[in-house]
Amino acid sequence: MKHPPQETPHKIVFEARGVTKVYDMGTVQVYALRGVDLDLYAGELVVLLGASGSGKSTLLNILGGLDTATAGRVFYRGEDLTQADEHQLTDYRRYHVGFVFQFYNLIPSLTARENVAIVTEIARDPMTPEEALDIVGLSDRMDHFPAQLSGGQQQRVAIARAIAKQPAVLLCDEPTGALDSKTGVVVLEALERVNRALGTTTAIITHNAAQAQMASRIIHLSDGQVTQIEQNPNPMPASEITW
Repeated sequence: MKHPPQETPHKIVFEARGVTKVYDMGTVQVYALRGVDLDLYAGELVVLLGASGSGKSTLLNILGGLDTATAGRVFYRGEDLTQADEHQLTDYRRYHVGFVFQFYNLIPSLTARENVAIVTEIARDPMTPEEALDIVGLSDRMDHFPAQLSGGQQQRVAIARAIAKQPAVLLCDEPTGALDSKTGVVVLEALERVNRALGTTTAIITHNAAQAQMASRIIHLSDGQVTQIEQNPNPMPASEITW
């Protein structure tokens, strides 16, 4: 299996400086982010923790090139995303970033293998769908359709689809939000395995403090601001997390 070259530990992948996002709601301005400063490092598994409305999804969308900041700057490996045009952002999303959302967004008429192949057919240097599904523990479910899979299995197919293009970064927005705790742990184990096996910088958004125990750093957000960055020198294995 081909893997991307391992980056130097502590090399900065993302730099966010003064990132602000304002939504105009008629006569009212709503601040989703208020001057966020943040660094994310190569190969780390980090959790962005905060209540609903704290700005964590908005921040993740800006880092992933799905949204743009109203003010401030975001750098990816030294390149200024805030100056990128739509074509450049499309290439950035296609070749550098994998996304996992709360809902799986699988195509019902395609098997697990075929859902993953959609991505591998447009990537520059992908792994095979079989390799990606093996990493998330679904070698025996490759030819099943989404309706034949549990919610946790569908989410693991979505993770396989996200990692098959071998992205440098994996951004996960409440990946266990639609799952019970037992199934959610299996999904977190898959994300943990991806981070370790591929060295993929992995950021997981959650409102669940228990899940943050698996991260090497926990970034707390509240009211559109980073309120605390907590180092976790002894991350808990995902298999031991309960909530």
